[in-house]
Amino acid sequence: MDSEDRIERIVDIYISAEAVREMKFKKDTEDFNTAKPQTPQHTGSDGVKIRSSRAAGVCLGLLCVLLLTAVLVLCVFIYTKSTNYTQERQQLLTKITNLTEERDQLKSERNELQKRLADGWKYYQSSLYFISSEKKSWTESRRYCRERGADLIIINNTEEQEFVKIISGGSEVWIGLTDIEVEGRWKWVDGSSMTSGFWASGEPNSYRGKEEDCAINRSSGWADFSCDYMSKWICEKSVLK
Repeated sequence: MDSEDRIERIVDIYISAEAVREMKFKKDTEDFNTAKPQTPQHTGSDGVKIRSSRAAGVCLGLLCVLLLTAVLVLCVFIYTKSTNYTQERQQLLTKITNLTEERDQLKSERNELQKRLADGWKYYQSSLYFISSEKKSWTESRRYCRERGADLIIINNTEEQEFVKIISGGSEVWIGLTDIEVEGRWKWVDGSSMTSGFWASGEPNSYRGKEEDCAINRSSGWADFSCDYMSKWICEKSVLK
């Protein structure tokens, strides 16, 4: 082999070696680029989307808070209303019970009044009056009245005095007035003192020094008599009792 052939052979070997090194460098570079993590690149459109998503999340959170607040307020409102309705219902039931009791009481009083009127009692200014047809002493007359839930009449005013004259026809009737405890200190059967009276002229007088400790009503007015005197009487009873 001449010298030219050797030179060409050497050149070919050198070129081949360079080609191999270049190919290996490219492969290493590609492998490095493949293994290197790629940093994501955000475009302007991606930024807008992110900001929109965050705004939507904030709005959704606010809506949830507002909704929860509204639910709580509504629950409190409903509870308060329910409590008020319960109290009002209880008050109405109590009123109904009271009205029912009052109605029953009025019915009972009406029935009692009708019964009394049927038995000869007379009604005047919220009281019932009974005038006897027989005669008894003052003590016995009072016992008769008390056995019937009443007492001898107490005359409080001029109108009642005139009423007594009418129902008695002007006849003598025992009234609930006596000074049997202290002479001259006249008291009604309920224990109250007599403040004003309708005594006839010259009465009371304890006629001829006799013990006249009980009062009778006459057409001319009141007079003191012996409590053993036999006379008719008038009982009085409140319709509210």
